[in-house]
This record gives sequence, structure tokens and C-alpha cells, in this order.
Amino acid sequence: MDSDSNSSIVRLNIGGSMFCTTVDTLTNREPHSMLAAMFSGRHTVHKDSDTGYVFVDRDGMHFRHILNWLRDGVVPVSDLSDLECSELLREAEYYQLLGLVDRINEVLNKKKDGQELTRTDIIKCIHSTKDGRVRLRGVNLSGLDLSKLALWSADFSYACLKNVIFSAASLEYCNFYRADLRSASLQSANLTEANLEGANLEGANLKGANLKGANLKGANLQRADLRFVNYLGMAVLDGADLLGAIR
Repeated sequence: MDSDSNSSIVRLNIGGSMFCTTVDTLTNREPHSMLAAMFSGRHTVHKDSDTGYVFVDRDGMHFRHILNWLRDGVVPVSDLSDLECSELLREAEYYQLLGLVDRINEVLNKKKDGQELTRTDIIKCIHSTKDGRVRLRGVNLSGLDLSKLALWSADFSYACLKNVIFSAASLEYCNFYRADLRSASLQSANLTEANLEGANLEGANLKGANLKGANLKGANLQRADLRFVNYLGMAVLDGADLLGAIR
């Protein structure tokens, strides 16, 4: 591979479908994947001499989902049919995207077992409480889309929130004590004064989130995306694990 910077453009021809992305995108979120290995700089990548595209002999139908996962850690797996999920799972396994494989399997298993609560259920909870404070201690909301909801002061302590989409949600003063937020999307969420002590945020997307006064003491932030986070310096990070965090 050329000795370009990690933000350099990469052009991919996936079975005839053309995509453009960056080395950062292909290597940061899933550093042990096949794509990360290809573009790590350790191997020579052969480009078409005329177009500059790198050819990969796979079906390109679902590759946009692959790229969106690598960019933001979010794929609308719940909206895909079982067949589409199976096809995407096969591609994720081929590219060795272990986080995405876990996410797809989680959704497929949930479809079999039934989900505890839906987005509509959560909205009903918000409207039914006198003080507007939702109490969801220890519940399983894995993979749920809760983006843009007003959930301030909600109690999510000990909850299973893997892959939950909290993008642009109002989460001021929420309690996420020891919650499982692995690969959750908290992009542009307002987490002012939120309690995330001991929470597992491995691989979570916190890009552009507001962490003013947030308590992240002892939290697992390995491989979390902390780019453009607001007030990170005003958050409590004592004992937090930031290994591999993207900043």
C-alpha cells in the first residue's frame, strides 16, 4: 500500500459496485478485521492501474451497510428481512467484522425470542410517568432505536443496552450505572451530568456527544469513538479504560 496518511481516500470495487472511503474508516472500528489488515500498511494492495480501484471479489449489495457500520457503528439490522440479515451476516463473517457479526446475531435471536420492549413502549412510558422519569433498571433494550427521544433523568442502571441507538437523544442526568452500552450509538447525544460509572462503552459511538459533568469513573471506553466530544475535559474519567479509543 502507498505510504499515504490514514485519512487518505480508498477506492473499492466490490464485485462491480464502486465505493469510496478512507483508511481510517476501514481500520479504526474493527482493527482485527480483514479490511483493517488489507489497509494497515503491512501488505501490498493491488490497484487497477487505470482507475485506482482495489477489486474485492464479493457481492457489493450490502457493502454500504458494512461501511456505515465501520463509520458510525450503526446498521439498521432490525429493518432488514431475515434473508437480508443472513446475507449481511455472511459478508460480515467474510470480512471478519466480529462486532457486526455479534450485532446481526443478536437481532436474529431477538426475532426468534421476542423483544421485551419497543420504541413505542418507551414513548408510552415517558408519557405515563408523572415526573417524566423513565425507570428501566436492568431491562434488555438491545438494538432498540431510541434516537432523538427526551429521556432525561431515566434510570438505565444495569440495563442491557448493546447496540441501542441513542443518537441526538436528551440523556441529561440519566443513570447508566454499570449498564452494558457496548457498540451503542450516542452520537450527538446530550449526556450532561449523566452517571456512566462502571458502564461498558466498548466500541460505542460518542462522536459529538455532550459529556459536561458526566461521571465516567471506571467506565470501559475501549475502542469508543470520542471524536468531537464536547466538554470531555469536564467529565470524570478516574479509572476509565481508554485503550484504543478514537480521539
